[in-house]
Amino acid sequence: MYKHILVPTDGSELSNRAIEYAAALAKTVKANLTVITVTTPYYGFAVEPELATIGVEEYQKNVDKLAARSLDVAKDIAAAAQVACEPVHIEDPQPYRAIIDAAKARGCDLIVMASHGRRGLAAVVLGSETVKVLTHSTVPVLVVRPKVDPLAFLKGS
Repeated sequence: MYKHILVPTDGSELSNRAIEYAAALAKTVKANLTVITVTTPYYGFAVEPELATIGVEEYQKNVDKLAARSLDVAKDIAAAAQVACEPVHIEDPQPYRAIIDAAKARGCDLIVMASHGRRGLAAVVLGSETVKVLTHSTVPVLVVRPKVDPLAFLKGS
């Protein structure tokens, strides 16, 4: 079955659900678990208004703090499932590419990702890192949808 599972997180509740699912799966199949968060480098402009006025050092400090928080939550979720996890923080302007590259470099045979569940025009316009990973990855990708019981497959439902 699977030997090494990679699960990306952006710190959102949906990502946490994917981590729960991946941890339960890793425990069941006795796989290694790696949790990755990818942050984008500082640019002179920002989409978020509050980030537009900060410099590179403050931006990096904030990004590192958010990444550490996301990975700490992931480690807690994995520990609760009694699964060890390797936390990884990568900076890359293309998160989907960093996720795929990390999966290949670490010998992962499955990527577990959350889906925000957008449909129609919203999905097309907003895009998603999940869709990009699905489109470009040669490593299998399991997409966890919102409101999915992470242990349902163990319960037989």
